[in-house]
Amino acid sequence: MRKILVASCCLFISSLYAQEHFSGINTTRRTGILNASVNPAELSNLSNRFEVNIFNTSANVSNNKISFKDIVNGGNLEDKIFEGDKAVNMRLDAEILGPSFAMKHDKWAFAVTSSAKIKANLIDVDVNLANAVRNSFIGSSMIALDHNQRVNALTWGEIGFSASRIVFEDHQHKFSGGATLKLLFPGSYANIAADKFSGTVTNVVGDVELTNAHAALNVSYSGALADGFTDSSNFNQFFGNGIHGYAVDLGVNYQWKEQDDSGYKINAGLAVRNIGSMTFKADNNVSRNYSLSVEGLQSFDLNQFEGVDNVKEIEQILINSGYVTIDNTTKDFKVKMPTLISAYADVHVHNKWYVTAYMQQKVVDDTKNDLATAQNVVTITPRFSAQDYEIYSPWSSNEISGITGGIGFRLGGFYLGSGSIVTALLSNTKQADAYLGFRIGF
Repeated sequence: MRKILVASCCLFISSLYAQEHFSGINTTRRTGILNASVNPAELSNLSNRFEVNIFNTSANVSNNKISFKDIVNGGNLEDKIFEGDKAVNMRLDAEILGPSFAMKHDKWAFAVTSSAKIKANLIDVDVNLANAVRNSFIGSSMIALDHNQRVNALTWGEIGFSASRIVFEDHQHKFSGGATLKLLFPGSYANIAADKFSGTVTNVVGDVELTNAHAALNVSYSGALADGFTDSSNFNQFFGNGIHGYAVDLGVNYQWKEQDDSGYKINAGLAVRNIGSMTFKADNNVSRNYSLSVEGLQSFDLNQFEGVDNVKEIEQILINSGYVTIDNTTKDFKVKMPTLISAYADVHVHNKWYVTAYMQQKVVDDTKNDLATAQNVVTITPRFSAQDYEIYSPWSSNEISGITGGIGFRLGGFYLGSGSIVTALLSNTKQADAYLGFRIGF
């Protein structure tokens, strides 16, 4: 168990990259497939008749404990993660947009896209319980939590089919609607959760015991992540298990045009994304709910988790302890997608200057065991945007890590950026990110 906590933290630290993918470039006036990933109705605004995505990737992490300066200054980052009283929250979110194609014809536009997704999370993990498992404190601590804490990771692939149509257009206004149907390919999954945990952890000269404890536990796994979080190759499963889920994006778009039809004064949109779920069906699938009860003079030896690096071993230790009872077992289990609402407005200020306001609001509860995570984000992006190039600076307020600021640029079809490099270098930010990509329009 300790290895899983440590490996998860190392994964976040070594990847320490924000939570909104392609921040700044995904609302550019050079409209393409990236814009359609935020709102499928944007396909009606394609800057070119055809677009081909060659390669796009974004890797993100938000956390509420470690700052960029902590990494630069060195020291024991694992200890910093679990110091203080605040529960640990970290979100790793990586995305690779593979070969994709879009085209427009008359009032219609269409796209076929492919992508691979990775999520790994520490959600409301209690520092006292984590330090007990890590055997990193001496003494006794009473824990009484009213929430569900999780260590969670999953991978999957997507193939999307998008369509958009101009509903109304005249010399001044343009309204469009669009939808994307996503075919979901579950890859691998692991979830360890303890809901409403209460108990006392005591460490006497390295002997760590749990007494007077109660919790509702969930242990779920599928595919390679059942073998642990410590091997990065366990996060490489995407399309191999077939189509076992569907999701839908729905969106609308409005443009208030310039009088000379050279562009727009305002481009605004609203979308609901990731409505759906996927079912994991690997040969090693299991999802079990347990009740933990350690009462009276009983004590649970937490040292047993030393050196354990996979979910199946943790489950076996729990069963062998005699302190858990199985409530229910499911072989194939469903994981809901991280449904969220996106809203934005890109305003033409003057000449080649634009400002974009973007909001992302999740409509799901991250503490649920059968759910992929999302994060609330608000971003303001001023940009200088010419036809063949642009430079922009996104500034965000993130649910987990707070305020971040970054910079990016586009040259033709190539772009490179970060939503937090500025604050990473200048302040005590707890987030950083990087993305790049190349696409061709003709």
